[in-house]
Amino acid sequence: MADWHVPQGPFDIPEVPDFVPRRLKPWLFILFVLVIQFSGGVYLAAVSDMVGTTALMQEDILMAGYASLVGMAINFAVMFRIKFRFSTRTQLIAAGFVLMAANIICAHTSSVPLLVATCFVAGWFRMQATLACNSTIQLWLTPVRDMAVFFCYVYIVVDSVIQLSGMATVYTTFLAQWEYMHWIMTGLLALMILAVTILVKPLRAPMFIPLLGIDWLGAAVWAGFMLSFTFICVYGRYFDWWEAAEIRGATLIAIACLALNLWRATFLRHPYISFRAMTNRNVIRATAVYLVFFTLLATEHVFEHSYAAVILGYDETNLIDLNWYALTGIIAGCAFTYFTFALRKWRYKTMTATAFALAACYLAWFYFFIDYGVEKEALFLPLFLRGMASVTLSIVFLTSIVQSRLPFQVFPQALTINGFTGAVMGATLGPAIIGELLTRTMARNASLLGANVTALNPDMTFTSIGQYYGMVQTQALVVSMKEIYGWLLMVSLAALLTILISYGNVRPFAVFPKWSTVRRSIRHAVRTTSQES
Repeated sequence: MADWHVPQGPFDIPEVPDFVPRRLKPWLFILFVLVIQFSGGVYLAAVSDMVGTTALMQEDILMAGYASLVGMAINFAVMFRIKFRFSTRTQLIAAGFVLMAANIICAHTSSVPLLVATCFVAGWFRMQATLACNSTIQLWLTPVRDMAVFFCYVYIVVDSVIQLSGMATVYTTFLAQWEYMHWIMTGLLALMILAVTILVKPLRAPMFIPLLGIDWLGAAVWAGFMLSFTFICVYGRYFDWWEAAEIRGATLIAIACLALNLWRATFLRHPYISFRAMTNRNVIRATAVYLVFFTLLATEHVFEHSYAAVILGYDETNLIDLNWYALTGIIAGCAFTYFTFALRKWRYKTMTATAFALAACYLAWFYFFIDYGVEKEALFLPLFLRGMASVTLSIVFLTSIVQSRLPFQVFPQALTINGFTGAVMGATLGPAIIGELLTRTMARNASLLGANVTALNPDMTFTSIGQYYGMVQTQALVVSMKEIYGWLLMVSLAALLTILISYGNVRPFAVFPKWSTVRRSIRHAVRTTSQES
């Protein structure tokens, strides 16, 4: 995929009229990206307020939020085809209207299927609009198309917006209502559409490439598999896993969708995700590392909120202030990866070991220092380390996918797999495992602590039993968290040792081909498909 690019003259964006200063043109598209990234359907930071004012459960809102990630992951396989079919202006305006509709629907509906479908579609269009903006300014960010540099920019925008949108949602809810966040984003999207209409010209690509030869049925079946997998992870504890018909049904659907996709990939010339993408060495390695790494960091979703709210007694505004600590770690992680991995070309092994070392330090802090009287400022270090570790590993392994030597027709399929394993599975599988482990560990510890309390106080009254029960549950929660942090710390150290003793001298050289080369490649594939049909 290496096709070195030598820039000719100062960077410019032909789609933007000349009355806009050339230096401001890239920043205009960065502004568009920020508005688009802030618009994600439901806002998970407002989950407690949504549960309190609607008939929805927490699991319903989480399912809708993760459906947005599934939509983004599914889009990867066809995003370049859509890019060369429609102009940047058309893509941004269409995405803007869809995201506006998604915000309005999510602010008013209590239907779970409608909420999930809306967020799935919103995720698809959000990813497409993000590509339209980022591909436009790619040469401004890295004239030689070095993807290690480009991904540092991508993750500092995407991961930072995740933290900032959570803070904006909570502050908006505190001052008004959670629905106001949807109305604010609807207004910003309307302004973005107006700005795109005025400032972006409808220039089409030099070659018109129709949307032929795309396995849309395969896309639907893969989406069914990913949504079923997400349903199992999100609702598993609520339905008591496979004791419930709902989880057994979702499992059968997931297995059927996966089997159908694998069967179709054996005879289709252009399946939505081919075996060549699924069996690529870098894709398999990234999937394995993601499963371990994001399970280690799943305590973010399961423990941190409970610890800060139940044990430390923080309210929603104090809880969301902790996002500043994670945001600082994300910025530091992107800067560190840029100077070491992108510029100095540190090895993949070195960067992976660094990310696991940071994760181990994060787990070690909570294992040794988790207590009832921890000051809020003391949480800066572990949350900083978590943010830095997560973004570092994500940039490194996404870069490795670009450097996997896959032909460009297959490369977007590998991105879909990476998006599913890194974003969807990272957000759902790890929390499901750690959440179930916490439930079982806490039940055991509460039983032991309760037996000790009863033995020491045989003459307790009904009132005192209730008081002691609350104390036992709180103590069991802290003890269980500490125990699980210890187990995860040992796993992280074992993983780190495995990485350190393994052999790996590969350094990043992930150079994206010229857009003209990509366009010719896609055009040739479409022409071949048309002739065969």
